[in-house]
Amino acid sequence: MNKLLLSCAAICFAMTSFGQGINELTKAEKKNGTQLLFDGKTFTGWHSYGKGDKVGSSWTIENGVIGFDAAKKDGGDLITNESFENYDFSVDWKISPNGNSGIIFNVTDDPKKYYATYVTGPEFQVLDNDGHADGKITKHRAGDLYDLIKSYKETVKPVGEWNTGRIVNNKGLLQLYLNGTLVVETRTDDQNWKDLIAGSKFKGMPDFGKVMAGHIALQDHGNQVWFRNIKIRKL
Repeated sequence: MNKLLLSCAAICFAMTSFGQGINELTKAEKKNGTQLLFDGKTFTGWHSYGKGDKVGSSWTIENGVIGFDAAKKDGGDLITNESFENYDFSVDWKISPNGNSGIIFNVTDDPKKYYATYVTGPEFQVLDNDGHADGKITKHRAGDLYDLIKSYKETVKPVGEWNTGRIVNNKGLLQLYLNGTLVVETRTDDQNWKDLIAGSKFKGMPDFGKVMAGHIALQDHGNQVWFRNIKIRKL
């Protein structure tokens, strides 16, 4: 009985010290200035790209999770109202079988000038590597800097499980993390960055990756996908 109580106490201590609820900040995060971009209940602070201040009905919230309902055909990329420059962003994501989505960042929110978020912003790929055709394409797999840089190491979890993506964009240094592992690192202010773009599908988009500051978008790629624990710390 004493051993059982001790075990329970240890578990409770671990949960109190290190655990946290969904869409909540830890004490450390509150102290370092991290802010929630999703309150778990509403789309406050978000809108669908090209739909003014509205959110398309394909985007839903259930049990503290933002989901995309592909059957409704009324989405558009879900984009932050606020623009960010130097930051440390993180999000939990889960993709459906055969699904494709992404986290597009440093987006210029000007739908009259740019028809899509990816015309200006690079993408952290979200994908079912084994089920989607993009999984067979280099630089198109989960965690890749889409069509630009392949992940150093693949740390994605099986489809249907939660992953944590992290994007650090700080004064020309770009780092992508997947489940705690650094998977991509590059500069965005040198000739190599220009060469990467020139060798990609974005070469015909003159403003792609040019301004490394902007809005963050959750992609409507027509497949079911889920997001939670969306946070950012300005650097």
